[in-house]
Amino acid sequence: MKFLDQAKIFVKSGDGGAGAVSFRREKYIEFGGPDGGDGGRGGDVILECVANLNTLIDFRYQQHFKAQKGHHGMGRNRTGGGGEDLIIKVPVGTQILSEDKEFVIVDMVEPGQRFVLCKGGDGGFGNAHYKTSTNQAPRRADPGWPGEEKWVWLRLKLIADCGLVGLPNAGKSTFLAAVTRARPKIADYPFTTLHPNLGVVYIGEQEFVIADIPGLIEGAHEGAGIGDRFLGHIERCAVLLHLIDGTQDDVAEAYDVVRGELEQYGAGLDEKPEILALNKIDALLPEEVEEKRRILAEAAGLEPSQVHAISGAAGMQLNEVLYAMLRHVTDARAKRLGEPSRDDEGEPYIP
Repeated sequence: MKFLDQAKIFVKSGDGGAGAVSFRREKYIEFGGPDGGDGGRGGDVILECVANLNTLIDFRYQQHFKAQKGHHGMGRNRTGGGGEDLIIKVPVGTQILSEDKEFVIVDMVEPGQRFVLCKGGDGGFGNAHYKTSTNQAPRRADPGWPGEEKWVWLRLKLIADCGLVGLPNAGKSTFLAAVTRARPKIADYPFTTLHPNLGVVYIGEQEFVIADIPGLIEGAHEGAGIGDRFLGHIERCAVLLHLIDGTQDDVAEAYDVVRGELEQYGAGLDEKPEILALNKIDALLPEEVEEKRRILAEAAGLEPSQVHAISGAAGMQLNEVLYAMLRHVTDARAKRLGEPSRDDEGEPYIP
């Protein structure tokens, strides 16, 4: 399945049905009054958030969505039937933006959530509606009101608890494959990852979701590379895991480049809790690992012990990082639900 996180669609609700001009015509009733019914209401365009979707690829092949029109009124005071609503299913985490992308119309974040994007037009009145004591045979009936129509953008921001960030080829996909059942493409060249990947970590009796996005390069916030488009997928994360390739010469510069891009992008990414990890230590000597941990800690304003030394490929020290991530994820969930996050011993609370 191809991944698509942006799509532009046209939506139109149904027009209301027209009212009828009709008079009662029955045997032995010489002067039948007006009996034209009202038109039916047009169908709404409704967005529904569903849990079993994770891409907007369906909207590449269909961009126009129109709800059913209301049926016309008929004689014998019969009101026209209402048009059927059109339900458009979108993945959890989809934002609906205006055509100019200036504001967010709605943020679909809960499975089962519904939102009426366009209301159907009201049906027109039939001539029976206009009957009065002075106008007992009106010949006026109204057409139905037109439905609403608009172009909107759909933008998917994946729902994940933790986001992986780093330069291209920092080992993010290898880490994701090592700690989850996800199987992203892995290769020894930059930009192997071209679209975000999700994986579920099972640790102890708990689980959380990790999002791996394409690597960032300097200038990504201005459109350089492909990373800026996908930074939105980690806006909802509780914590970021920043991976640094330990085999490169200047680990401090690698850290500064990514941090600079997060700050320039905005949306609070630079303020999120960050776990720093020196990756690929299986390719380094012990003294090199300690030296680069010290340099990296100095650049980040941390103690060397706060920089995790790991290897996704060799599976070294991964549980230590996962438990650090779990603490932040548990705290964020507890804050959202208003529940305790830690037990008496300071460990993540398990309901």
